[in-house]
Amino acid sequence: MWSLVTTVLLVFGLGACAQRDNRTVLTVWSWEPSMRSLARGFEARNPDIRIVIKSTSGYENLNTAIEDGYGQPDVVQLEYFALQQYAISGQLRDLTDRAAGYDTTYTPGTWSSVHLNGRVYGLPMDSGPMAFFYNQEVLSEAGVDGSAIHTWKDYYEAAKKLKSIGVYIAADTGEASFYDAMIWLAGGKPFRTSPDGKTVTVDLQHDRGTAQFTRFWQKMIDEGLVDTRHTMWSDGWKNALGRGNVASVFAGAWMPSLLLSDVPGTAGLWRVGRIPTPHGQRANAENGGSALGVLSSSDKPNAAFRFIEYACHEREGIATRVDGGAFPADNETLARSDFLHKATVKDERGIDIPYFGGQEFNRVLSQAANEVSTGYQYLPFEVYARTDFRTTVGKVYQWSTQQQAMLKAKARVEAGQTNPDGSAIAVPDAPGPRISLRNGIALWQSDLMAYGTNQGFTMRQP
Repeated sequence: MWSLVTTVLLVFGLGACAQRDNRTVLTVWSWEPSMRSLARGFEARNPDIRIVIKSTSGYENLNTAIEDGYGQPDVVQLEYFALQQYAISGQLRDLTDRAAGYDTTYTPGTWSSVHLNGRVYGLPMDSGPMAFFYNQEVLSEAGVDGSAIHTWKDYYEAAKKLKSIGVYIAADTGEASFYDAMIWLAGGKPFRTSPDGKTVTVDLQHDRGTAQFTRFWQKMIDEGLVDTRHTMWSDGWKNALGRGNVASVFAGAWMPSLLLSDVPGTAGLWRVGRIPTPHGQRANAENGGSALGVLSSSDKPNAAFRFIEYACHEREGIATRVDGGAFPADNETLARSDFLHKATVKDERGIDIPYFGGQEFNRVLSQAANEVSTGYQYLPFEVYARTDFRTTVGKVYQWSTQQQAMLKAKARVEAGQTNPDGSAIAVPDAPGPRISLRNGIALWQSDLMAYGTNQGFTMRQP
């Protein structure tokens, strides 16, 4: 009797193990907070597939796995600026046929960002259309109405008024993502890659959009209207926002929940406006956002596409991500009444906070998403380019910080001030010959040309 029972249990156990082993296992690399919830929802609808999530950020681990040839994921989350780099190198599977008819699903900016030479290499997950986030209470103290800032001239005049009360309108220490987005906003197209992915043209010094923003931002820096000391996301930057020393931020539509998390004490004071453009035209650019793609090395492409289709195209998957705080890339969600009427941001406790003073901020952000221009191209080695930006163009910001410190100390001495302990104020030496953004851009271009050549690309410049 016991022998029979044991045999039955053994057979049952082996059957259960065999059933588990027969499931297709997909490995997904992602930093998306809602990815585990997505995996559970997908597995409930697809019991033949099991999802293994690896939380990761940056691209070093992915590059190492690709170079080593083992441990690679099936599905990978890539920022839009990085996607082209992996598509050109042949690391991403072409999804054009599978995604046929999806062009009306997504906003123009996100859909164009997953394309390379007319082919599709991923499905958009989220979106980062640019918007103007500003502390209206601080602006009001300077006599500025944030909702009336539509042009770069409006922005410049507001910055001067804010300076008169000791406030910077913005902080920037040389962020490539910001600079790229502002060039895109100005209609610039400094980077071009040939259809075969072998020839890259870099035109940072003559491109009209690049030159237009560079001139404008140089003026802002030269006149001391931009805080060049505090790097975005640093504790110093968060404190400056919290104290009202920095009054606004140009950022992607993903910013609301981050503002609440980083600067909770200013809840109710902030507003969201459309991004100022050179002449007030209705245009926009993407700053951030990501897609899911399938690596060419995956031996489970069908299952992998089913997962990214669920996460990025099916209503249940999209709702899971949006409920988790992601800004949508699809037109249907952006047009939904409950989305447009949203006037609160959930904090980490799940409590709704009217961070923007009751404003239905998604109306502004949804419109922004539909105004993103298409045609801007990232470099096929954009990951490197953004790192190099800080060591080339970033030198301009370092010079400006030193210059501002010298002028501030000199002004205090001339006013007869001393240090809190009564000692004399030390005036730093002048930082030497002025470094301009134009010179920094020229150095950046030189570095990009050399790097691209070393990577095997044919590099061209007008």
